[in-house]
Amino acid sequence: MRTQFDAELQDRLLRYVVIDSQSDDASQTVPSTRCQLDMSRLLMTELIEMGAQDVSLNEDSVVLATIPATIENSTPVMAWLAHVDTAPQFNATGVKPVVHNVYNGGDISFSEAPNLVLSPHNFPYLAEKVGEDIITASGTTLLGADDKAGVAVVMTAARHLLKNKNLPYGNIRIAFVPDEEIGRGVTPKLPADLQSDFAFTFDGSKPGEIEYESFSADLGRITVTGVSIHPGWGKDKLVNALSLAAKITLMLPANMTPETTEGRQGFIHLIAQSGDAAEVEMQFILRDFELDGLLAKGALLRNICSAVAATEPLARITCEISHQYRNMRYWLERDMGPVELAKAAVRDVGLEPIMGEIRGGTDGSRLTEFGTPCPNIFCGMQNVHGPLEWVSVQDMAKATQVALHLATRAGYSDEKS
Repeated sequence: MRTQFDAELQDRLLRYVVIDSQSDDASQTVPSTRCQLDMSRLLMTELIEMGAQDVSLNEDSVVLATIPATIENSTPVMAWLAHVDTAPQFNATGVKPVVHNVYNGGDISFSEAPNLVLSPHNFPYLAEKVGEDIITASGTTLLGADDKAGVAVVMTAARHLLKNKNLPYGNIRIAFVPDEEIGRGVTPKLPADLQSDFAFTFDGSKPGEIEYESFSADLGRITVTGVSIHPGWGKDKLVNALSLAAKITLMLPANMTPETTEGRQGFIHLIAQSGDAAEVEMQFILRDFELDGLLAKGALLRNICSAVAATEPLARITCEISHQYRNMRYWLERDMGPVELAKAAVRDVGLEPIMGEIRGGTDGSRLTEFGTPCPNIFCGMQNVHGPLEWVSVQDMAKATQVALHLATRAGYSDEKS
């Protein structure tokens, strides 16, 4: 079903995705890549032009703004978040979006990748989108709907509220966050800067999805230091760090990788490795819905490193496990008010809430942990982090409608719980 928001959402997404804003886990700057600021500055300009107030960029490069209330003395204050960065796991430079108007239900091919096919046979949800407007990339990059679809939804909803001040709503805070894909976007400082009682990220998939449970997450960094010597004189002297790194990988349980797990199962995932025979750096992400399971995975990784180190006394192997984020359920289950508000808004637009857990994390995971309850709401993105990524404009429109119903419901204090 076409809506008044379709054209604006499509225009915004097409404009946003061509801006390179890929984050970089290897960088120590804030944000991790300067190109993210191109997105942030554009959004600041657009927010000012549409009449938002308090538009600023904080010291962590988060764009902040206020949609002022139309209800006098309204409480509480709600916030909407989306992230401006795109995933570092796949090429995100030179995105060329393609609009497939009035999708016919068949296979979608890609002009720049003739062997690539997006098929409803492999992705059944696509078969439900016949007649809708589908946006993909051209085959050699991801699209970036994660999370620029969310950005477009928040911006479209914000402009609609600012243009229609006859609607009843309270103060709404906007935050566009960098570096979500590498787990750094939300810092402990953000709740104070955001100044909201609760928030919602628009960083989910199918219409109706509301998520208040995410993985708990840690990062594992392993350094394998061998002994470098000319291989011609290597007998009983050379220690190949690459070989030891391979042993570590092979000792991981075969049923504990992302490609072998689903549902509520956690995993240990080797995401990056670099180095040579002298020294190797390995990076793992550890995920589990329960804290005990997460800690057990960290202990397992350390034990594997110790076991491999014991086979080669001349080598040195270090394993550091660091905190990334925690399951937001631990905090949200104490007060389900924001979740119930989201469920009511989803029903307002004729959808039935789909309650589930995120096999990943969002900015809401960290924001909730830092004190601002923040469930996640759909924005329509599908097959993210790869060349088969797509989004339906009409799904984005449903998310925009949900945002507007959140605004009018949260504008009255008796609707917040």
